[in-house]
Amino acid sequence: MDRQITAKSWVLLLVLGLVWGSTFLIIEIALGGVGPFWLAASRVIFAALLMTVVWTLRGFRLFASPASGRDWLNLVFVALSSSTFPFMLLAWGQQSVTSAFAGVTMATVIFIVLPLAHFTIPGERMRLRSTVGFVVGFAGVVLLIGGQVFTSTGAEHEFAGRLAALGTAAFYAVGSVQMRRLPTCDPIGLAAVLMIIGAVAMVPIVLLVEGPPPLPAPAILGSLVFLGLVPTAAANFIRVYLIRTVGPTFMGLVNYIVPVVSTLLGALVLSEPLPATLLAALTVILAGMAISQWEALARLGRRLLSRETAS
Repeated sequence: MDRQITAKSWVLLLVLGLVWGSTFLIIEIALGGVGPFWLAASRVIFAALLMTVVWTLRGFRLFASPASGRDWLNLVFVALSSSTFPFMLLAWGQQSVTSAFAGVTMATVIFIVLPLAHFTIPGERMRLRSTVGFVVGFAGVVLLIGGQVFTSTGAEHEFAGRLAALGTAAFYAVGSVQMRRLPTCDPIGLAAVLMIIGAVAMVPIVLLVEGPPPLPAPAILGSLVFLGLVPTAAANFIRVYLIRTVGPTFMGLVNYIVPVVSTLLGALVLSEPLPATLLAALTVILAGMAISQWEALARLGRRLLSRETAS
């Protein structure tokens, strides 16, 4: 598969960052009326239902050619590491860690992706410029959140919650890299199957841990439906498309956008004060993204310029 980063890739990356940036806020609301594991299961179940409908309309297309048993096993592994385990870990961990810590932890995904992709995916080798760019971008995230990163919540299971957040980042990274290694397939079908497998695997675990599902209040149910349909189902279609077309390293840039969006939403929705370092942090993050993707941006600029000249 050719790695062709286009204007569409950048737009989808921004949309994904906007959608996922709202997720932390909605999770905080939903945790007020449902346990963390049923929260995770609900979003995956709602997403699987919607995505199955879309997949049905597309004729259940998946692999372009007959897949081997190894491919199917890898598909199951990607589903578990992309939805089942990280969703449960993130929801459980957010009970005892600050949103600042969770935000910075998600930004570390790219540093797990970089070495994994370097050794396993052709065309995703680590280069000095891109690595420096990712480090600069991460510095921008830390600057944005500042001293709040390691602020203690005083929760009983805070250390375990932080490990859960780190585990979430690790699962996302490994799942992204393995997804890129799957054979040629329909991205809509792949996104749907991943969520279906994730839901099937998650339900028995949640029943064992938390028992039968509760009957949430209408507002909480609305939050769960939103989590399932927007930041899970719709965002998963975009995530799969980006990983399959431009690779997990580029897709990892979304984790620099998410903290900025979540910070702005916290100010707009919860009246939280905007950090004084917002503009400086945003500048550093954008600079890091530009450095890491300089070649792709230059190619995109040349293509846009040539089209304008031709017209």
